[in-house]
Amino acid sequence: MIFDQLRVTDHVAVVTGAGRGIGAATAVALAEAGADVVISSRTEADLHDVAARIEQAGRKAHVVAADLSDPSAAADLARAAVDVLGRLDIVVNNVGGTYPRPLLDTSVEFLEAAFRFNVSTAHALTVAAVPSMLATGGGAIVNISSVMGRVAGRGFAAYGTAKAALAHYTRLAAADLAPRVRVNAIAVGSVATSALDVVVGNPELRAKMEAATPLHVIGDPDHIAAMVLHLASPAGGYITGKVIEVDGGLQTPNLEFGLPDL
Repeated sequence: MIFDQLRVTDHVAVVTGAGRGIGAATAVALAEAGADVVISSRTEADLHDVAARIEQAGRKAHVVAADLSDPSAAADLARAAVDVLGRLDIVVNNVGGTYPRPLLDTSVEFLEAAFRFNVSTAHALTVAAVPSMLATGGGAIVNISSVMGRVAGRGFAAYGTAKAALAHYTRLAAADLAPRVRVNAIAVGSVATSALDVVVGNPELRAKMEAATPLHVIGDPDHIAAMVLHLASPAGGYITGKVIEVDGGLQTPNLEFGLPDL
């Protein structure tokens, strides 16, 4: 059956930023497809709720509350997967994000912090995970990038630059790690997570964003989780070094902050 290609039975995954939103949906999807999952974010209470959903799917969950803006904390997750669950097959580098800020208010420190949180943490976990993946034959890494790494909008110099870097890092890492470890990314569009609460909760803003999106809807975390599962499972076994756009068809930003001309 073709659907069997989406199974990851008895594999072990690490998902960062897994307390809610895309990370939580992804962790549960991987569990429903047969994986045990190490889940990590800052807020332990959120993680326990996700762990309960993983266990309801019949799989094991291991909770690690950590500040993943520290790359060393991200790297520690690879060791936790092997120590607690016995192996490591899948990494989802989901943690990231940076608040919009006008260019002239974007300090060097702010830019470097954005790069560290969105790229350095992914690199640290990747480097830590690969030896364990190779020990069991190989693995798959999925990085969560953004449409703002591809399109230009005012206020996104730090975030967009970091996500563009993560997208190209994906291609470079895939070249280095082929053929035994596949590395892909998802360029995410506007998805109904806590980062968009101010939009989703405002009917006028939501309607404006949906109207500017070719599919006329805001995405759901499950849309991204489904693509992560595809890329991490045997169904994606002939895909590496690619950035898959799951963004409702965007070619330009669908929400402007109204920053004036200088």
